[in-house]
Amino acid sequence: MTRSTHTMKAALVETNDGAFRLAEIARPVPNLGEVLVRIHASGVNPLDAKIRAGAAAHARHPLPAVLGIDLAGVVEAVAPDVTAFRVGDAVYGMTGGVGGIQGTLAEYASVDARLLALKPANLTMREAAALPLVTITAWEGLVDRARIQSGQTLLVQGGGGGVGHVAVQIGVALGAKVFATDGAPKADFIRSMGATPIDYTTEKLEDYVARHTGGEGFDLVYDTGGGAVLDASFQAVKRFGHVVSCLGWGTHALAPLSFKAGTYSGVFTLAPLLNGIGREHYGDILREAAVMVEAGKLIPRLDPRTFAINAVTEAHAALADRSATGKIVVSIADAA
Repeated sequence: MTRSTHTMKAALVETNDGAFRLAEIARPVPNLGEVLVRIHASGVNPLDAKIRAGAAAHARHPLPAVLGIDLAGVVEAVAPDVTAFRVGDAVYGMTGGVGGIQGTLAEYASVDARLLALKPANLTMREAAALPLVTITAWEGLVDRARIQSGQTLLVQGGGGGVGHVAVQIGVALGAKVFATDGAPKADFIRSMGATPIDYTTEKLEDYVARHTGGEGFDLVYDTGGGAVLDASFQAVKRFGHVVSCLGWGTHALAPLSFKAGTYSGVFTLAPLLNGIGREHYGDILREAAVMVEAGKLIPRLDPRTFAINAVTEAHAALADRSATGKIVVSIADAA
């Protein structure tokens, strides 16, 4: 039986913390400035779980909705005014799942072409879908805000995590001397990326700052944890240093940073999706990242399990129980 070309499968979540329901919904048509992407893979991010739970008002994505922020897929159609992509191009991007924009847990999405870049040639679709949100978040902090320079010391708080492992690799690729805090089980992984692991569970902040910087502190600190980790980052940075956080939403005493004449920058990666401003920069970042990927300097870490579009609830459960050993990615096209 031939399926309609006007509909597609999508995983819908209809209530807070509800199960995903596989449904047949209308297939989107690209408006001006957009391309229609046949989605092959969708990355699962902690933010997706927060939206599903009703705990992410800042994402403004009311239910029922199709979740999913990251995609990798193939261009199926282009609007008349789009010249950057052609039908058949393999692309990746951070394209929706917030702000009322359809997410990527569907067979197709009509996407603002400015948000996309050509997929790195040496990555599978699943690998490419793991990168956009975490890469853009890491890049904005290190390159756009902190202006990282070769030879600087960089401390990545949570360097074995999603944003963290990309920040570590970007720092190494750009010539920084990189250190990363995490638990002991991730030490070998951090070391394999070219950074020095620091076990924050057994070594006090003042001790590792003394050991690695002679007590001066690090030139740059990228906080991926927020809360007490951001407070610790203010303590770990050097005089005139720069702290960046992608989770700086709490209430913090700035005195430790101010006494060092230091700088703080926040990263809010969702902003261009929510307000439409600066979307072309995200495409630019992903093009720069693709160069790093193809040079072997940026490698995504995937959880080995494969989840199809009819098993999204199980994919979210794997995220919640912290059993993942890398990014969880849902395969879409194989289930079509």
